[in-house]
Amino acid sequence: MAALAWLLIPLFAVVGAAIWGSWVQRNKTIGDVAELAGYARFRDAMERAHPGAPDPAAPLRPVHEAAPAES
Repeated sequence: MAALAWLLIPLFAVVGAAIWGSWVQRNKTIGDVAELAGYARFRDAMERAHPGAPDPAAPLRPVHEAAPAES
C-alpha cells in the first residue's frame, strides 16, 4: 500500500503540471487587442496640437531675473 502512495505523488504532480501548462498557454489575444487600441488612442492624443500649447518653432523668451531687494 505504501508503494501505491509513492506512485500517486508523481501522478498528481503530472496532472497538476498539465493543468498549469494548459492555463499558461491559453489564448490571451483579446486583452492585447484592447491594450493596443488604448495605446493607439494615447498616441493620437499626444500627436494632436493643443490650442493653448506654445508654438515649438517660436523662439523662447528670456526669463528676467528679479531685481535684488534693497534694504
